[in-house]
Amino acid sequence: MASKIQPSDKVRYVQRHEVGSNLRKYKALYLLSIPGILYFIVFKYVPLMGSVMAFQNYNLFKGITGSPWVGLDNFIRMFEYDEFLEIFTNTLLIGLYDIVIAFPVPIILALLLNEVRKMVYKRILQTVVYMPHFLSWVIIGGIAVGILSPTTGIVNTMLGWFGMEPVYFLGENSYIRSILIGSGVWKDAGWGTIIYLAALAGVNPELYEAAKIDGASRWKQTTAITIPTIMPTIAIMFLLHIGHFLDFGFERVYVFLNSLNSESGEILDTYIYRVGLLGKQYSYTTAIGLFKSLIGLVLIMIGNRLSKKATGESLY
Repeated sequence: MASKIQPSDKVRYVQRHEVGSNLRKYKALYLLSIPGILYFIVFKYVPLMGSVMAFQNYNLFKGITGSPWVGLDNFIRMFEYDEFLEIFTNTLLIGLYDIVIAFPVPIILALLLNEVRKMVYKRILQTVVYMPHFLSWVIIGGIAVGILSPTTGIVNTMLGWFGMEPVYFLGENSYIRSILIGSGVWKDAGWGTIIYLAALAGVNPELYEAAKIDGASRWKQTTAITIPTIMPTIAIMFLLHIGHFLDFGFERVYVFLNSLNSESGEILDTYIYRVGLLGKQYSYTTAIGLFKSLIGLVLIMIGNRLSKKATGESLY
């Protein structure tokens, strides 16, 4: 008697057939994606195995398999250090300033560029604001040092015109956070407008025409049509931003950091470099990195749920 094919077997057969068909149909695209997949496997997923060092007293010569386990001792040590708590506070404050000040700038810039009707002027402005993105942080740091120099910098030269004493901006704790945020805005704000300009290009022109007939001003059209239309894009970009809340960037800070401003300028990334790589405290700094990643995960989960309720858009 012939065996009957179960419905679940039919579903699995159809699924395997569809997968094979898609692989053959989009073979070129899958081949093109291999370098990207390998990049994430080698540089993102394989290093995750090193996270076990956070629970060990890691010995460079014994390796991960031979180093003794210490449980949560590295995490306890982390919270007992006053230096860590001070640097963690710096990272939180700088990350908060970056969200409040830097995140809205590309949105505002995109809205302003969208109002430019002459395409020649619009393209020139786009090129000018995009260009700093292609400069490395070393060059950005050198430009900032030159501009803010207490002897030859243009800022102190202008202060001298008003009879004010020169200020060593990079040598005072009170200015370093503003410099970090301001330099980041100058470098990346123009590049960030690309996504928002693409979203603005998808707004239905008929909505503006109907608003004009109703007598709506340009400002009213922006607040009633433009911003609500691109709000899903803003929500997704905000979620991605808060996912890197504590990843302000090592290079971005290190080029400006010195012994005079480190009290307010040092962040977790530079602390990990100084203590972990230079000080060879691998387990301790791995625990800090794991703690930082955990906070980013929690923030993005909370933000994702709030965004889903408020706008209907989410990452998952």
